[in-house]
Amino acid sequence: MRSEDMRNIITRTMKTPYGELLVGSIDEKICLCDWRYRKMRQSIDKRIQSGFSAIYKEGDSPILDEAEEQFTEYFDEQRKVFELPLITAGTDFQEKVWNALREIPYGKTETYLELADRIGRKAAVRAVATANGANAIAIIIPCHRVIGSNNNLGGYAGGASVKKRLLQLESDGDMGASTR
Repeated sequence: MRSEDMRNIITRTMKTPYGELLVGSIDEKICLCDWRYRKMRQSIDKRIQSGFSAIYKEGDSPILDEAEEQFTEYFDEQRKVFELPLITAGTDFQEKVWNALREIPYGKTETYLELADRIGRKAAVRAVATANGANAIAIIIPCHRVIGSNNNLGGYAGGASVKKRLLQLESDGDMGASTR
């Protein structure tokens, strides 16, 4: 398919207290929210663009504005749950893992083994970890909440220090009753 025949994934870079996120939307749904400088940047971008038969184009959209607002609330400890329409590009197995990630509550962690068991694939811990690492919608699909069985942090696209800080933010947050 020629690039002029392809759809656009509207992107923008969002600066956060934890680093820069590359956020993208297609059809007013978030399809990308990933650490701008992660090691797998090229392969993630290729999978996203191929999965949606689209190319990245910097720009503005109402859903990106809403995402930025919700991220500000999250980092200001005023939001626990993101309320954004999402669309993902992955295999059936990856989609199953990513859906299970969304069920891990704010402030809680789960081991890779627990996640594998919860999706009915207890023997597939490494595959679950690989699918977790392929998540391209960081924080909203909270892959940072998955840790090793020995309580080590494990890997994270934003880096181990960012993962540690996100878990600290979620565990320390003194959020009031009006919090989402």
